Amino acid sequence: MPRYRLTIEYDGRPYKGFQAQDGLPSVQGAVERAVKAFCGQDLRLQAAGRTDTGVHATGQVIHLDLEKAWPVETVRNALNAHLIEEAVVVLDAAVAEGDWHARFSATERRYLYRILNRWAPPGLDRGRVWHVKKPLDAEAMHHAAQVLVGHHDFTTFRDLQCQAKSPMKTLDLARVSRVGEEVHLEFASRSFLHRQVRSMTGTLAEVGIGRWSAADVKAALEARDRTACGPVAPAEGLYLTGVAYAAANSAK
Repeated sequence: MPRYRLTIEYDGRPYKGFQAQDGLPSVQGAVERAVKAFCGQDLRLQAAGRTDTGVHATGQVIHLDLEKAWPVETVRNALNAHLIEEAVVVLDAAVAEGDWHARFSATERRYLYRILNRWAPPGLDRGRVWHVKKPLDAEAMHHAAQVLVGHHDFTTFRDLQCQAKSPMKTLDLARVSRVGEEVHLEFASRSFLHRQVRSMTGTLAEVGIGRWSAADVKAALEARDRTACGPVAPAEGLYLTGVAYAAANSAK
């Protein structure tokens, strides 16, 4: 049974998150229905990560185990044809090698958070950015973000409903930069806690506004207490931008 690795992008606004839920629209449900329409197979796909309601992706990775071997171009094009009414697109398809797994073989996940930092609200990007009117100091935000890099107990930035066994995570990258009228926050780690990125983003925005300092962020991290976290940024500005895998787990 061949395994196909797919890279997909989606607009998270129409969906109640990535994971399939009875009676609710989901990214997973949309793709699985497209597979059924394409080849008649009922299956449960696997993904590198489960994004929340309203969160977008430009580089989500999933895998499908199909009963028949198809050319990768056929899989990609057929699924896109059946996803035409959905806000989901298959960017790339490949045959996975060995025991490669979309979730368990991943070595890094990358997220981008977009903040539109101007007085006027978004027109074209409504629902795709977080609108913050007050001027943000991106340089100060970047400086404070470095406090979070490394191996830490991220309890402060962990949602109360998080099901991870441990709050210990290693944040490999935290970068904040200004891109025109937007402030971009980029994070990379092997794995993240539930709403960790949005929690860190909301806290760093407090630094950008001038309410918090880098020392305040450090104190919040060391408190290991959810109540020490700043406001949680909304889902609409968050994007899963990429998933990395070891070379031995590559696809062809």
